[in-house]
Amino acid sequence: MAVSIATGTDANWRTIKQEIVEAASSLGIDKIGFTTAEPFAELKHILLQHREKGYESGFEEPDIEKRVSPELSFDAPKSIISIAVAYPSKLPNPPRSEPGAYRGIISRASWGSDYHDVLRDRLSKLEAFIMERVPDARMQSMVDTGVLVDRAVAERAGIGWSGKNCAVITPEWGSWVYLGEIITNIPFLSDTSIMDQCGDCTICIDACPTEALVGPGQLNSSRCISFITQTKGYVEDTYKLKIGNRLYGCDTCQVVCPKNKGLNWTHQPELQPDPEKVKPLLIPLLTMTNKQFKEQYGRIAASWRGKKPIQRNAIIALGNFKDQTAVPTLSELLLTDPRPEIRETAAWALGRIGGEEAATGLGKALESEQEPAVMQAIRKAQDVHL
Repeated sequence: MAVSIATGTDANWRTIKQEIVEAASSLGIDKIGFTTAEPFAELKHILLQHREKGYESGFEEPDIEKRVSPELSFDAPKSIISIAVAYPSKLPNPPRSEPGAYRGIISRASWGSDYHDVLRDRLSKLEAFIMERVPDARMQSMVDTGVLVDRAVAERAGIGWSGKNCAVITPEWGSWVYLGEIITNIPFLSDTSIMDQCGDCTICIDACPTEALVGPGQLNSSRCISFITQTKGYVEDTYKLKIGNRLYGCDTCQVVCPKNKGLNWTHQPELQPDPEKVKPLLIPLLTMTNKQFKEQYGRIAASWRGKKPIQRNAIIALGNFKDQTAVPTLSELLLTDPRPEIRETAAWALGRIGGEEAATGLGKALESEQEPAVMQAIRKAQDVHL
């Protein structure tokens, strides 16, 4: 029986909420929670401090008021529905890196189809389910790029607690979950938040390769490898070493978390990885055209920044592997690629690899290079092996 917003009772909303909870798994949702649409008052102070300290990534909504006040995005909101969808953490039969055939790795959050599309599909199905029961309901879905802070919504809705690694950790699925939410004018009763279960554990903070976790639940994005791999500009040499063979993202703080031990989720078909895509050979990435990149990576979340960051990170990985077989390709990139960030990184990688062939490539490129940052990288690479 359909219910109207104007005439619905608390009993109606309790019944519909229970129906939603019971239907969640059939809609492809692994966990669902409900919270008020009240402002996230405590979060505002945290975000302001984050900004003052220069910890923001630049990818987030710039208006902090919008991030903490649902009413600025939705007229007269009454509640927020938070959802979680679990994704895999282990790669089946992963291909191995070998000399002359080294591979990079894409983080787990970008395995399978783009999670933005997957969660929008789940939220769309949930909206349709609700509309059948409340035809005059208003709803607005958000996934990652929405103005609200998904983790704050999920924490208040009882999905999980906010871990020291800044991830929402669920009792059932660990932190291997994507988050999304729906703001609505239906006055659903709120769920109870989950108590923090991290205790005194600081394993994630201690394991962070760049010490980007500056405190429990505090991330300096400018130091975070996940953020750095998504940037398009130059990468400091210190961070190049820390990146290792990561092409996109970083999973260290989740992999080491005791709450994630042994957890791997394979029940969401769209989110299962293609090992060759998420652990690809590095050298072929360097000469991939835009068309080839779109064909191979266009459907995964890692593609959103285009091919340049991934190609730059592949060069970094080859430098860290000290792959001699990559020298001809790197030398050609250094000499002819129109992108200075690629040339600068190629110079660094050639310096790391070393050898007569690399030295020849560096010397030849220096004769024609005009970009100061690239010239400096070439000279620095040459100095390494003098």
